[in-house]
Amino acid sequence: MVRAGLTVERLVEGGAELADEIGFEHLTGAALARKFDVRLASLYSHVRNLDDLKCQIALLALRQLADATAQAMAGRAGKDALHALANAHRDYARRHPGRFVAARHPLSSELAAASAGPQLTQLIRAVLHGYAVPEAEQVHAIRFLGGFFMGYITLESASAFAHSTPDADISWLRSLDALDTALTHWPSSPDTH
Repeated sequence: MVRAGLTVERLVEGGAELADEIGFEHLTGAALARKFDVRLASLYSHVRNLDDLKCQIALLALRQLADATAQAMAGRAGKDALHALANAHRDYARRHPGRFVAARHPLSSELAAASAGPQLTQLIRAVLHGYAVPEAEQVHAIRFLGGFFMGYITLESASAFAHSTPDADISWLRSLDALDTALTHWPSSPDTH
């Protein structure tokens, strides 16, 4: 019998909380059933399977990250907007490490299109407009920024910088200065003829 009050929303939020505690990669249906003190079968009366649950957590994480990023960037342009964009990602990963990983969970084309992923892309494009990165180059610049954010944050969360100096915060700021310089001097599109 399904426990009263158990809903898809509660399962997704509980799964996101558990992912933050134990890691998204360690999230299982059995662990979530224990968290809610229900049988595993009770979960699957609300979600199709574990991948469906993980996709729902990914959608939640993308929505939360997009909201946090939009709020951080509001009223900012240029280098200030770049810093707000970057820090919103880093801050979200620190507060919600499992959800940050969940935001990269593979989604179907339909789910990806309906997710907050396109909103995040638009926020990055807004930053790029402040640097006058040509439209034809924006996809490259978006991947460049996303790659930096993901790489630095992933390494930092794995304590890769914990045993060396200077502090990782100093390197983060220096890296954002380097990103600002790279975007300011972004190369034009190569001649395709």
